[in-house]
Amino acid sequence: MKETCLITGATSGIGKASALALAGLNYPLILIGRNPGKTSAVAEELRRKTGNGQISYFVCDLSLLESVRETARKIRSAHESLGVLINNAGARFLKHQVTGEGIEITLATNHLGHFLLTLSLIGLLEKSVPSTIINVSSGAHFAAGGLIRNVTSAGNYDGSRQYADSKLANILFTYALAAKLKDRRISVNAVAPGGVATNFGRNDGLVPWLKHRLYYLAKRRLLTPAQGAETIVYLASESQVRTATGKYFRMKKELGSSALSYDKDLQRQLWEMSVGLTGVDI
Repeated sequence: MKETCLITGATSGIGKASALALAGLNYPLILIGRNPGKTSAVAEELRRKTGNGQISYFVCDLSLLESVRETARKIRSAHESLGVLINNAGARFLKHQVTGEGIEITLATNHLGHFLLTLSLIGLLEKSVPSTIINVSSGAHFAAGGLIRNVTSAGNYDGSRQYADSKLANILFTYALAAKLKDRRISVNAVAPGGVATNFGRNDGLVPWLKHRLYYLAKRRLLTPAQGAETIVYLASESQVRTATGKYFRMKKELGSSALSYDKDLQRQLWEMSVGLTGVDI
């Protein structure tokens, strides 16, 4: 029997495309979405399209740590093991926002929620070894300036920079976690899906969303969600890559990430900040 796969941000774009492909390969799935109606509808759609009846879902707002804690508790109660964890959900916020828990929303959504979820589910992943964690990053991490900060003042906020820093955080987290899990048969890798025709950026308005699409169209690099999901599905389903860990992939190939991403001091700083804000460690 195939191991269970969990996918965050599974109701649209790359997450939904990954879920559809893995459901078609007969993997039991756990979908994570923020909108109850949409998440339920996508789960039913995938069951209908693939004939896979092993699709469940949980509603979670990854920007809120208490929501993540509660969801992790429910998952641990409902499932005995987990073979694949795909940390896909993410967003760009051009306007400054702070969550009710006092955390800047890009940091909360793109990194801290997944940090907390992942460390909360390590026990389930250990029961399905060799298991794997896949963190969806972006080529935008090459534009990062350094460690992502909890920017609480709107006057000090640059949405594009914060997004790039959050994508660097995904890779710093990947490399740090891979090192911590190297003897526990859990691989951890990062993926850059490329420029994909999704609803990414729509929360910032029509113009930023169109600019994102037109940029990749002009370069003739605009991918469909299914194409953007190919490397994620490859890492999740192909046994020959399960031994790879602490790597960065694009187009099913291992590539080098930015120089900053290999900075062990930055990796340590991110880990310590994340532990301080979430209260979890391994």
